[in-house]
Amino acid sequence: MRKNINKIILLVGLMGSGKTSVGKRLAQKLNLPFVDGDREIEKASGLSLIDVFKCFGQEEYRAGEMRVMKRLLCGMPCVLASGGGSFVAQSTRDLAKEHALTIWLKADLNTLYHRTSGRKQRPFLQGDESGLKEKLEKYIREEYPYYEQADIVVETKDERVEHTVNRVLKALDDYFEKETGCLKD
Repeated sequence: MRKNINKIILLVGLMGSGKTSVGKRLAQKLNLPFVDGDREIEKASGLSLIDVFKCFGQEEYRAGEMRVMKRLLCGMPCVLASGGGSFVAQSTRDLAKEHALTIWLKADLNTLYHRTSGRKQRPFLQGDESGLKEKLEKYIREEYPYYEQADIVVETKDERVEHTVNRVLKALDDYFEKETGCLKD
């Protein structure tokens, strides 16, 4: 059923939820190109994410992120890993509703902590490592209500990426089966 996907598959979720690692493998399985929203911001700005954040501040960072997401969501079918907070913007959610099938990779606090601890390239987690769990809890409270608007929700766990990819593929099959009313062979 998913062989002829003609939409963007937009992966959303907090940093550390697995959007990039799952997205790369999912794109291979679906025979679609993979696009990383964070890398596209870096290409557009000519700076690392941290430098964009430091030079322009959070408000300009988010404005640039929205411009990049608008361009990507109006593009060709692909698997698109969004930046962690990009789906919070109403304009991005509206475009996603029109042009994409959204999949929330939902991770619990411990999984997010394990995956983001010690990673210095994430601008929204800069600062004292001892406050990382509190920052992640804050993002969970603030952003999960937006992610709940995704078309599909797949729990991510501290497991091999292939297992999560297989659950995403199953969720896609179930979604298309429900949408078309067709049963799988």
